[in-house]
Amino acid sequence: MDTEPHTLLRSENRRCKIAILSRGDATSRREATAQNSRFVHVFEALAATGIEAVPVVYDETFADTVRDQLLTMDGVLVWVDPIHQGKTRAALDPLLRDVAAKGPWVSAHPDVILKMGVKDVLYRTRHLGWGADTHRYATVDAFRAEFPSRLRAGGPRVLKQNRGNGGQGVWKVETVPNIGATIRVLHALRGSRPEQMPLEDFMARCEPYFGWGGCIIDQAFQPRLPEGMIRCYVSGAKVAGFGHQLIRALIPPPPQGPDSPEAQPGPRIMHGPDAPQFQALRRLMEDEWIPQMMAALGIDEASLPVIWDADFLYGPRDADAADTYVLCEINASSCFAIPDEAPAAIARAVRDRIRRNMASVR
Repeated sequence: MDTEPHTLLRSENRRCKIAILSRGDATSRREATAQNSRFVHVFEALAATGIEAVPVVYDETFADTVRDQLLTMDGVLVWVDPIHQGKTRAALDPLLRDVAAKGPWVSAHPDVILKMGVKDVLYRTRHLGWGADTHRYATVDAFRAEFPSRLRAGGPRVLKQNRGNGGQGVWKVETVPNIGATIRVLHALRGSRPEQMPLEDFMARCEPYFGWGGCIIDQAFQPRLPEGMIRCYVSGAKVAGFGHQLIRALIPPPPQGPDSPEAQPGPRIMHGPDAPQFQALRRLMEDEWIPQMMAALGIDEASLPVIWDADFLYGPRDADAADTYVLCEINASSCFAIPDEAPAAIARAVRDRIRRNMASVR
C-alpha cells in the first residue's frame, strides 16, 4: 500500500513552499502566475509531488522585496541568465548567497555556478574524456603573450569569455593566409558576420572579458560543428533527457546573409533519457564524467543543480569509427527549454532535497 503523504510538510501546519525565480520587470512580477509562466510544467510536476511553488520575478530595482520574499521560502529554483539585455547577475548572486546562508536552499547556488556553470570548467576538466585542446588566460598579459603563437601554430581557435550565454563573447578566430597579422573572426552571437582585422585590435576588443568574468578560455575549433550540438540535460547526477540541434553559431552565414532563413539554426529535437542513439553518452555521463567532474571541482552530489545541461560537439571518430564528444559548455544558471521528461525529474530532485534538509534539522 502507498502510504506516502500527498504533501510534504515543513511543520505540522505548513506545506513546503518553493520559489521559482526568474528575471522580469515590475509588470511581469505583478502579473506572474504559475499558469502564465514558461515554467508551467515545472509548477505542475512540483504540485503533483505535493510541493507548493510560487513564481518570483526579480529585478535589481526591487531586489530587497525579492530577498524578503525568498526568506519565507524553503527553497529557491533559479532561472536567470548570466547576461540579459545588458544586465548581469552581479547583484543577484550576493542576494542568493545571503538567502541561502539564512536557511532556504538555492539551486543552482552561485558558488556551484562559479565552479561548473562557467567556461573555466572546460579548462579545469580538460583531463576528462570530454576534454579537448584547451587553455586558460587568467590575465590580459597572459592572453597577449600566449594566444598569438598558439593561433599561428594550431589552426582555428574558439575563444570564450568565462561568463556569458547566447553566444555572447564566443569567437572563432583564424589566421588569414599571406596577410601577416590579419585574422578572421566570427562572433557566435546570432546575426554576426565574419570580420577581418589586425590581431592586435581583436585582442583589445576582448580585454573587457577579464572584468566580471575573470578569464578567457581557448579551445581548438571542432570541425564537426556542422553536424550539430547535443545538449545533455541532467538533474542532480542523473541524465534527464537530450536535445539535438543543427546550430549556425561560428559557421559563416550563407550568401543570403546572417538574418536570412537559411542562416537560422534548426529546431532542437528533444528526447527522453532513454533515447537509444544517446545511450553511450548517457553511460559516459552518469558512470564516468559527472563523478569525475564532481571530484575535480569539489562538488558533492547534494549540491548539484536540480537541472543543468552539458553541451557537446562531436569530436573525432575513434579507431572503431564511433563518435566521441567534446564539451563546449555547461549551463547551470538558466537551463531552459527542457525535455518533456525533465519537469518530473526536477520535482523528484526537489522532493529529495527537501527531505534531506528536513532530516538535517531534526
